[in-house]
Amino acid sequence: MKKSGYEEVLVPAGQVWLKGDLFIPEHAHALVIFSHGSGSSRKSQRNRMVAEHLHEHGIGTLLFDLLTEEEDLHYSKRFDIDLLTSRLVQTTQWLETKLGKNKYAIGLFGASTGAASALKAAAALPGVKAVVSRGGRPDMAREALVRVKAPVLLIVGGHDPDVLKLNQYAYEQLHCQKKLVIIEGATHLFEEPGTLEQVADEAASWFKRYLLTNHPAHVQRQN
Repeated sequence: MKKSGYEEVLVPAGQVWLKGDLFIPEHAHALVIFSHGSGSSRKSQRNRMVAEHLHEHGIGTLLFDLLTEEEDLHYSKRFDIDLLTSRLVQTTQWLETKLGKNKYAIGLFGASTGAASALKAAAALPGVKAVVSRGGRPDMAREALVRVKAPVLLIVGGHDPDVLKLNQYAYEQLHCQKKLVIIEGATHLFEEPGTLEQVADEAASWFKRYLLTNHPAHVQRQN
């Protein structure tokens, strides 16, 4: 049985439709859209674990497939950052139309190559209020980094040296509010015990700080 607040959606993106899982907790005022890494999908267990943690903090989520099943058969499309970015931008705009513009503070969560599309989308969409990257490749959004205005959290495993170097480079290029968190003992996929939980905690704290604190509906409810 699907829990209350859950909806399976089809997102229009040009000539295709993208499958998504939308969940909005009761009284939520923020929503995070996930951008998966290459070869992954809305069914990613790691991203779903993070999403469930966000639900516990009253934050809604949309996990969707950036590629159709047919497109995913073409390996090159998995690394077409411009295509993935356009899909993420279209999905964000569609969701704002569906739910009502400014009703929810919007954040983006990107994993691996999905982090590049999340950062490029944030640079193109002034309505995005926060971005979190997990084991991401923000270097693949190189030309867009200086244009990102939303606060960015970069989370990297301490035992993922190559990706750590790339994130350190990206961190220096960002001119927004930013933070680099290194999860000690974690490799690229955060498979070590307790490391993914640390990612979820860091992401929830970042989104609560930048999506909820100043959102008008949340402030009104707090008062």
